[in-house]
Amino acid sequence: MQPIVMISSWPPRLCGIATFAEEACEFIREVHPDRPLVVISHSDGESDYPVIDMSRHDWWRPVVEVCEKLDPWVIHIQHEYGLYEYRDERGRGDFNAGFLEMLDQLQEWPVVVEPHTVHGRLHDYEADFLYRMARVAHVVFVKCHYQKWRMAWTFSRLGWPMPTNIMVVPHGARPDRRWGPEEVPALREEIGLNRYPYIGEHLVGLVGWIQANKRWDILTSIWEECAAEIEQRTGQQWDLLAAGIMRDPHDQQEYERYREQVELLEQKGLAHYYEFVPRGEMYYKVLAVCDFIVLPTVDETQSGTLARIIAMNKPYITTAPMEGLTAQTIESEGGLMFTNQEMLKRHVIRLACDEELRMRLGNNLKKYLDEVVSWRVVARQYNEAYELARHARETGEKVRFPSEF
Repeated sequence: MQPIVMISSWPPRLCGIATFAEEACEFIREVHPDRPLVVISHSDGESDYPVIDMSRHDWWRPVVEVCEKLDPWVIHIQHEYGLYEYRDERGRGDFNAGFLEMLDQLQEWPVVVEPHTVHGRLHDYEADFLYRMARVAHVVFVKCHYQKWRMAWTFSRLGWPMPTNIMVVPHGARPDRRWGPEEVPALREEIGLNRYPYIGEHLVGLVGWIQANKRWDILTSIWEECAAEIEQRTGQQWDLLAAGIMRDPHDQQEYERYREQVELLEQKGLAHYYEFVPRGEMYYKVLAVCDFIVLPTVDETQSGTLARIIAMNKPYITTAPMEGLTAQTIESEGGLMFTNQEMLKRHVIRLACDEELRMRLGNNLKKYLDEVVSWRVVARQYNEAYELARHARETGEKVRFPSEF
């Protein structure tokens, strides 16, 4: 039987796309239990074919050779600019020209592409790349509706026709990692939080990769005031659980600064730093022990951390306006948004003091997960796209989705 071929970065690479692809493949296999799924990855991935070597300007040739051998039923490609950017001896990039060359060479088979960075206001090279990619791929996914209508606006200003094969498929979230309140004490014991008697029963979470754009300092700088106000109003001790680790060495300075701020709070008995690699089941368990999550970020199209927050049905507070984070917060009605520190402070205090509000937001996220972003829902949408791509390949007819507005 012809296989589904996934082209992506792959674990153990510490990469959000790799983790995303790993989860996506798990649920694609549920929809296609009898069809092989084969993964082609970069050379550091433990995949079926780790053949992508970005030190080669023709890195894509081994990918095409593998596809010629496999004769795929469909090819599904995860795209992020940095994954496929060849740089010459002077460090000059090719603006993903090799990726477009690969798509040209894969035209014998149905191809769908899932780009993970589609900003609302595209740079010129991004607009050019997306337009050219959509002309060659049979179906292109975007994660949010605003990305599609903003793309149409951008292309119309440039005098380009809007591609009709753009399909909105949200960032998937696991439907099978939900623990009830009665299970939280055991999770705290497993994680090791019970070794620290100063940690309160109630926790606000800062969880995920520690990066410059994640701006933990926005919350840590006001947490002492928040904790005091919450205790005055409720009589409860709330602590900050800052959990994660650095991924990119370029973020070393911010990582050290954020850790130092958390450790100062820790000395006052107001916070705890828990170091772990945000991957796998442990990621979900750390989120599960928190009453709600704060996701401060200053640059994000969509977020794997938010997908996991939704998977846990955890109320959250995040920055706005912030592309996919804002879109999903509005659509799910499961979180609060802030635009400055004073607003964040009000929301943190409000959410800590109002258990009914936390329950309402959590229930909204449960409904949004079950009906919209569950990987089981998303995997069925993938399958719809696969069938459309196969039909387009066989007939030569373009896939046509309706415009957003």
